[in-house]
Amino acid sequence: MRHLARLFFIYLTVLRYGLDELALSGFRQRRVRLLARVLTIGRRLDAPRGVRLRRGLEALGPIFVKFGQVLSTRRDLLPPDVAYELAKLQDRVPPFPADVARRLVEAAFAAPIDALFASFEDEPVASASIAQVHFAVLKDGREVAVKVLRPGMLAAIEDDLALMRTMARWIERVSTDAKRLKPREVVAEFDTYLHDELDLVREAANAAQLRRNMQGLGLCLVPEMIWDLCTPGVIVMERMKGVPISQVQRLRDAGVDIPKLARDGVTIFFTQVFRDGFFHADMHPGNIQVSVDPDTFGRYIALDFGIVGTLTDFDKDYLAQNFIAFFRRDYKRVAELHVECGWVPPATRVEELEGAIRAVCEPHFDRPLKDISLGQVLLRLFQTSRRFNVEIQPQLVLLQKTLLNVEGLGRQLDPELDLWNTAKPFLERWMREQVGFEGLWERLKHEAPRYVQILPELPRLLHRALQPSPAHLQQQRLYEALLAEQRSTNRWLQALIYVALGFLAGALSVQAFTRFH
Repeated sequence: MRHLARLFFIYLTVLRYGLDELALSGFRQRRVRLLARVLTIGRRLDAPRGVRLRRGLEALGPIFVKFGQVLSTRRDLLPPDVAYELAKLQDRVPPFPADVARRLVEAAFAAPIDALFASFEDEPVASASIAQVHFAVLKDGREVAVKVLRPGMLAAIEDDLALMRTMARWIERVSTDAKRLKPREVVAEFDTYLHDELDLVREAANAAQLRRNMQGLGLCLVPEMIWDLCTPGVIVMERMKGVPISQVQRLRDAGVDIPKLARDGVTIFFTQVFRDGFFHADMHPGNIQVSVDPDTFGRYIALDFGIVGTLTDFDKDYLAQNFIAFFRRDYKRVAELHVECGWVPPATRVEELEGAIRAVCEPHFDRPLKDISLGQVLLRLFQTSRRFNVEIQPQLVLLQKTLLNVEGLGRQLDPELDLWNTAKPFLERWMREQVGFEGLWERLKHEAPRYVQILPELPRLLHRALQPSPAHLQQQRLYEALLAEQRSTNRWLQALIYVALGFLAGALSVQAFTRFH
């Protein structure tokens, strides 16, 4: 009944904001456009379409807001007015009251807010779908940001996820092609990431890991967590001061090198993915700022670490080989990798898959980013994958989403950025480090502590390995006993055979003697 109630609420929200008219108006067929006009009879839809879509997503809840955040980065796929309104979902979701935030903070730390902070700003600096942020000052004078989880989030998300699971099962039953897309596994991945995002202590731990990973790169800043003031519902972190990355003109006025900033963003993304296997998976403009402080001028500032992605060594190696093969236009190798990894049936003809991938990717090389739509490339690849029964890998869904976010950021910063040539040297260097002498040396250094423990024990272990064990001696005795028994059995069989042959020879002799007389 709760699912039916949620479906009814979604239906009412669609009608209230005219989202059905927005969807149908995108079709060119006259019958569909006529249907859109009929459906809007009696409804007043005076607000602009972008405003209606944003308000509708806000009304539907956090999962739909997340969907709108992803769409807001694709200004090449959306009309400008719609993209501008959806961008407000990144950090301008309607906040909950300040007195509620104060009560949540006091309940989390079991202390009055005046005992925790020298000052606490009631006006939130950012309000997102999961939580909102307030600036504060600690008793020791440090400026901090206080992130407070929205009340009632768990119940709302559980209802929407249960509905999505039901829809995924229904889609798999009615569509044979849907089984290849693994909708239930994708929903399960989404479920995991959303629940992780609801645990702010996990977010703080993610931030600490990313901070350690990025320290040596010199391109990205991550706030330090105040661990004494971190709970599942409230976390306190170092306050970061920067300019939102979406304010490009303000960055130019401050003297930031915008083309370099775009290239640095690509470097940060590929470093997190291929070097660390641990990447910020919610890189929309609301979570990225740029430092204008003289000591860290021009560096990225990463915020909101509720969603991070992880990759295994196998995934990293496979993806790196695919990217390098793409950059080298070695489409045969791309097709072979799909077969080797089991993404396509073993009986697939490599030559046919190679030709299909070439037809999709070749037109997009040697063109600036403003002329390339990764969304269109992915759409064409998806159409090709249907022909060859390519299975969707749920563990890479976050990576695909983040790659779209990175492309959206790059398009806003520098439309002339060549994404391929910017990433190719990095990936080639990474592959050399993995399979060359540098990679071997790094693995030896990593395993050195284990070798130090094993080397003193090596003579004893070698001597033990050369000595027969009691189990081996017992097995050998059993084998010898079995062999002796088999020899005895063979002797009895030989005796019986000789007796039988003697009897047969005697019988033949008697028969011959009788006939002769």
